[in-house]
Amino acid sequence: MPPHGMDDEEKAPQTSMEALLAIMARLRDPVRGCSWDVQQDFASIAPYTIEEAYEVADAIERKDMAALKDELGDLLLQVVFHAQMASEAGAFDFDQVAQSIVDKMVRRHPHVFGDAPSAGWESIKAAERQSSGNHGALAGVARSLPALKRAEKLQKRAARVGFDWPDASGPRAKLDEELAELASAPDHEARVEEFGDLLFTMVNLARHMNIDAEDALAKANSKFIRRFEGMETLAGDDFASRPAEEKENLWMRVKQGEADRQDDPDRS
Repeated sequence: MPPHGMDDEEKAPQTSMEALLAIMARLRDPVRGCSWDVQQDFASIAPYTIEEAYEVADAIERKDMAALKDELGDLLLQVVFHAQMASEAGAFDFDQVAQSIVDKMVRRHPHVFGDAPSAGWESIKAAERQSSGNHGALAGVARSLPALKRAEKLQKRAARVGFDWPDASGPRAKLDEELAELASAPDHEARVEEFGDLLFTMVNLARHMNIDAEDALAKANSKFIRRFEGMETLAGDDFASRPAEEKENLWMRVKQGEADRQDDPDRS
């Protein structure tokens, strides 16, 4: 049977992947497709691609396999969408996308798919950047990465060529320096710059302590949500109207409750 909504005379795809490619081609058809899909371009779809990747990560964090299956499908749709637009522009198609990653995986795993010993993932990637004309140590770090993750990657690249502190005492001292510069910033523009430097230094300190700054902040966000919702539960419907001192007391009650449960896991 052809996919739902396709004409009977259209050849039925033989695999789910072929069905998905055919559906996307139909959605992008200028005459018979969906007007919203037809109007999109790479730039307008890119935010959805990033969002879907985050939703995959969220399903993994929640250990929800049913959601993960659905979110991986949504992410795959983004790849198909971009490939279809590229095919229409005569740049490349989905098969070329798939072949590109096949070639890359084989090339980066000579110890698995060949006889040569592995030269190391990062050294192979560096050689690829060199051959492509991207000679700088920081070349190829995606601008669309979350800022904390991009800072970490930039710092790791710089460290590989010897631009780094030997231990955590360096960024720890730099942190005090950046805090002082933020405090003495003369205007808003300067404060923004100094605050950025402070965050960058925090990432450097986290890296030297073997902490993933992006993951640490994500965990802090989750903890704040959990504790805030705990306060709302204790307060009932009138949380917003409670005085600040009472809200602080509610916060401390939630924190103490978490500490008590950690000390006694069987406590309800």
